[in-house]
Amino acid sequence: MPHYIGEAVALRIATICDEQNISINKLSKRAGLTQSTVASIMSGQTQNARIITIKKICDASNVSLKEFFDHPLFFDCEYTEKKHKKR
Repeated sequence: MPHYIGEAVALRIATICDEQNISINKLSKRAGLTQSTVASIMSGQTQNARIITIKKICDASNVSLKEFFDHPLFFDCEYTEKKHKKR
């Protein structure tokens, strides 16, 4: 189980893509988002995806926001950001 919301969002998007047998890139195009936007969410570079971005992803995959977040991935998540090591 993911520990942080950003991780849960990325895993949920991946789950939706697996369930619908589509790639992240195809979902990006359907949602009208750049591939780099979705890639940054998936990689953890964007830890706090905007709700409008998640809504576009939901609309493109015919999943409601309620269905998106009402998933076990989110049940025990912390709302703090994951700390990245400085380079």
